[in-house]
Amino acid sequence: MLPHVTFRQLQVFVAVVRFGTVSAASRHLSLSPSATSQALADLERQLGVVLFERLGRRLELNDAARRLLPHAEKVLNGLDDLVVAAREPEGALQGTLHVAASATIGTYLLPTLAGRFIEQHPEVDLQLRLRNTEDVMRDILRFDADLGLIEGQCTESRLVSEVWRQDEMVVVASPQHPFAQREALDAEALQSAQWILREPGSGTRSIFEAAIHSHVERIRVRMELDQHEAIKQAVRAGFGLGCLSRLSVAGELERGELVALPSPLQLTRAFSLVWHPERYRSPLWQAFKVFLLESR
Repeated sequence: MLPHVTFRQLQVFVAVVRFGTVSAASRHLSLSPSATSQALADLERQLGVVLFERLGRRLELNDAARRLLPHAEKVLNGLDDLVVAAREPEGALQGTLHVAASATIGTYLLPTLAGRFIEQHPEVDLQLRLRNTEDVMRDILRFDADLGLIEGQCTESRLVSEVWRQDEMVVVASPQHPFAQREALDAEALQSAQWILREPGSGTRSIFEAAIHSHVERIRVRMELDQHEAIKQAVRAGFGLGCLSRLSVAGELERGELVALPSPLQLTRAFSLVWHPERYRSPLWQAFKVFLLESR
């Protein structure tokens, strides 16, 4: 069984070595002489060795004490380093922040914002991970990420969320699609269309399904893809209609590669920040959250 050696006992040992007497060590440590003597005696008892030769009031190190002194000092210095490391850095922000973001945010918003933040704080390391919305919330719950950015509202009661900004989704088609010339899609068109959609669990898919199921009971899903670019390629090729954030199709709409189809669907949604209430929120975490909110 290992001896039960305390931090205080090691402090007393090193102080007695440094100052030569129990009374001088006790003054340095703001302890009573009796408490200092007791701590030293307890250390000797726990280690099973005598550390000092008693010469009146002075204590002289013996060979055992000389052998153990460097180890005691190493332990105390290590604890000092621990205390220093626990203090928040002053001045420039530094450290690593793990951020999980759903695909739309992580592809079309976060890289630019993260780049601007790192330009302002070059000692910061932002670790970005793209996930679907359900996986982002799972990462936060497991403490695998410090902060999450999701599409839609947070549905996990154990997490805290705050609306970050609004987003508009749009139904898109190839210019050659039969529906491309319609003034608007009605319920019959929504029912008969073949859809190219994100995978279940993504925020984009959830918002689309909530919007369309108030108009039709069932939809015809031709493909489920986990990448925006893959969906846009399939829609451009005429395989069906897609529903994506306007952020993700802005270039294609401007170049005429895709067309936006008016529909009765309510496709406005919120982007939200999510975090675990029990996760430590460092100054870096707080600074990045403020930066995101000010970038709305």
